[in-house]
Amino acid sequence: MTVVREVMTKQLVTVEPQTSVAGAVTVMGMHRVGAVLVMEHGRLEGIFTERDLVRAMSYDIGASSQPVSQWMTRNPVTVGHEASVGQALEIMLARQFRHLPVMEGETLVGVVSIRDLSRATLRE
Repeated sequence: MTVVREVMTKQLVTVEPQTSVAGAVTVMGMHRVGAVLVMEHGRLEGIFTERDLVRAMSYDIGASSQPVSQWMTRNPVTVGHEASVGQALEIMLARQFRHLPVMEGETLVGVVSIRDLSRATLRE
């Protein structure tokens, strides 16, 4: 059985809560990712995704200059690094997530995407 730690991305792409929406999107583009983790003082505060960007811009055309903290998902659902790929997939499908932060205890250690889990499932 494959566990999340084996398929997650360990290179964390992060921004701070006061980063503008435009700044967060620039970071996402530079790293070619669909989500950034919002960190403050080494602690996971939220996640900002492509869906959050669409929501922000559809509600307020000026959202690009607002802090990402206004539009991020606060206290995101996470998964433990020893969870099975199947368990992570169930969470993501039930909640319609495409990205899931991965924790080892209280420490953020990675992020897993629906694509990562799909590949792992095909290999099994």
